[in-house]
Amino acid sequence: MTMMTGKSSLLLHIGYPTHSFKAPMIYNPWFESHGIDAAVVPLGLPEPAFSAAFRPLMTASNVRGALITMPHKVTVLDLVDEVSSGARIAGAANAVLVREDGSLLADMFDGEGFVRGMGRHGRSPVGARALVAGCGGVGSAIAASLAAAGVAELALHDVRPGVAEGLARRLAEHYPLLRTVFDRGNDPTGYDVVVNATPMGMEPGDPLPFDVERIDPGAFVGEVVMKQHVTPFLAAARARGCVTQVGTDMLFEQIPAYLEFFGFGSTTPAELRTVARLAA
Repeated sequence: MTMMTGKSSLLLHIGYPTHSFKAPMIYNPWFESHGIDAAVVPLGLPEPAFSAAFRPLMTASNVRGALITMPHKVTVLDLVDEVSSGARIAGAANAVLVREDGSLLADMFDGEGFVRGMGRHGRSPVGARALVAGCGGVGSAIAASLAAAGVAELALHDVRPGVAEGLARRLAEHYPLLRTVFDRGNDPTGYDVVVNATPMGMEPGDPLPFDVERIDPGAFVGEVVMKQHVTPFLAAARARGCVTQVGTDMLFEQIPAYLEFFGFGSTTPAELRTVARLAA
């Protein structure tokens, strides 16, 4: 990890629990390689501590902003001064910038990272039928970006009553021509893009989020879980012949946009992979 000084700019990586956090092992080596006196610092805050502490933490003079992860991507929208259009559509944010006047701007980059990763795998979302299971912060962002990228149909599934319906309503406001289906189960039959945006796969013994035998072998299958490089779900999808995207692909694709948002310049996913210390 980059050695911090009294002049270091900090990005707080806030979520709960923190054991699966990968960002510090990517950002900090990149900062070090470019001689930037900055660091990403993980901070585990469950509710209600997060809501109570977030604004005070952002007033620290050396805090430039925060990376926000589960389970706070939705809650954080009520704790900032301004929300970007992308984050508003997604109903969640994963980055908060402290601006020069002290006001807080929230934005969302998960969906952009997922769609850019699809392109790097040679797959286009244009005209596709997509199924997203899990309509919380990351799932909502992916759904919003898939809609913006031109999918023809978007199916949404969530075990929590009303969550998928709420996302469908927000999508309809911004993409009235998009066919959106919600809460008809998680049967992946017939979909070109299948996305697990649930926490299933973070813990040993978790059930698979879909019946993999019903996924078309030609489908593109994406995962957001990063605790394992290849989750049991992705391993099963690969065995079926599907092109897959691991959770860290989405992370590497969105970090260049994050760096620009926080004013640290930019980079490429290839450079980030070269310097990352994910084995640490």
